[in-house]
Amino acid sequence: MFYYVLKYVLLGPLLRVLFRPRIEGLEHVPDEGAAIVAGNHLSFSDHFLMPAILRRRITFLAKAEYFTGPGIKGRLTAAFFHSAGQIPVDRSGKDAGQAAIREGLGVLDKGELLGIYPEGTRSHDGRLYKGKVGVAVMALRAGVPVVPCAMVGTFEIQPPGQKLPKIKQVTVRFGEPLDFSRYAGMENEKAAIRAVTDEIMYAILGLSGQEYVDRYAAEVKAEQQAASTSQNPKRFPPRRGR
Repeated sequence: MFYYVLKYVLLGPLLRVLFRPRIEGLEHVPDEGAAIVAGNHLSFSDHFLMPAILRRRITFLAKAEYFTGPGIKGRLTAAFFHSAGQIPVDRSGKDAGQAAIREGLGVLDKGELLGIYPEGTRSHDGRLYKGKVGVAVMALRAGVPVVPCAMVGTFEIQPPGQKLPKIKQVTVRFGEPLDFSRYAGMENEKAAIRAVTDEIMYAILGLSGQEYVDRYAAEVKAEQQAASTSQNPKRFPPRRGR
């Protein structure tokens, strides 16, 4: 119930007024039945703008950190994501990917829309990064279409680290559903799931017009953070002798 209050009464109308989203290709999102909407991820605002303009409810797999923050802010954030029907996924540990796949398949088994960001994290520089294969595994196991989606302009209104978004028009663009029935029964073959993932990312790239980087975003982020730390080591005052 709270999901629809947010969508139609509280948050949805406000977002439409503030950001005046230009919506393209909404007819490509099926009116019923299970499907995956796979998009680029440029901003925290993406979590709200896409659901606000869709006619159907969509459930995202959200990182567990959104549900475990400390203090009043953390509790409010967790309550919001729970009420909006988002599913927490622990991204740490070797079994994290399998947990996300199980949760996603549960949504699809109900005939619902599943939202996923194949890059696995927000882009830190506005470029599109290599997709992780979980989206392909879910699409093949569930036998559902994948609708590519591009958020355009959300990086400019709220890049990582910026708490409040700028008021500026954005575009939400959907592409034609991708049918992977030709790969049926091949969800355990690495070459097949890599091919499906790359096709999804290529479709997103065509919609977004971003620069593409054939590496995982998390790896690039970690390298840049390590380089920054090495260039700016913490300086500690010398210890005084007794």
